[in-house]
Amino acid sequence: MTFTMLMANNIQKCFKYLMGSQTIRQMSSKLAEEDLKVTDDCIKRLEAICDKDEFLRISVESGGCSGYQYKFELDTAITKDDSVLEKQGIQIVVDTTSLHFIKGSTIDYEQQLIRAAFRLIKNPKAEDGCSCGASFSIKID
Repeated sequence: MTFTMLMANNIQKCFKYLMGSQTIRQMSSKLAEEDLKVTDDCIKRLEAICDKDEFLRISVESGGCSGYQYKFELDTAITKDDSVLEKQGIQIVVDTTSLHFIKGSTIDYEQQLIRAAFRLIKNPKAEDGCSCGASFSIKID
């Protein structure tokens, strides 16, 4: 099987997994603590860097070393497709599609000598990932 055929097969499996009847439901605009967990380090960092109307937006895009990558950015606009987690005065926003890839994860802020960054840890949907934690591949049942 060629690489292109393998990628097409994986994309089809991912699509079937995401669009399965058990995963389709009406998303509320509020996220529960069990949908996404947030560490104290993440909250402290967001309190320090966010202006009054800013929040952390998390999205999942194709790419990266392992097939999908996490994207973190500060934003000010919430759309009808977004779900919002509010904790201790901070907001974290995830679009419905990305939430399917990260539901059950923990959002952390890590500061080391070589880098400081937000990251997702303990993602139950991730099978493999790169060593820096920025990309992942999804589990396919």
